[in-house]
Amino acid sequence: MTTLTVNIDNKKSEKAVKAVLDALGLSYNVEATPADTDRPLNKSEQRLYNNLKKSFEEIRLHQEGKIELKDARTLLNEL
Repeated sequence: MTTLTVNIDNKKSEKAVKAVLDALGLSYNVEATPADTDRPLNKSEQRLYNNLKKSFEEIRLHQEGKIELKDARTLLNEL
């Protein structure tokens, strides 16, 4: 007997994996684990979250034509 542990974050994927296991006639056990989002972010994680949130907001504004982003050459020249 072999035990395989699979961590799945997506309910749709979970259903697909269950269907495959059922089709193969394999037995399985589902254990729900609490989400990591239940704990508060530490300073480093909060800083990363804020930076990503700002970046995605700038991308959205650029796509809407409200701001102009720097091209790669200009960015590299500043470094």
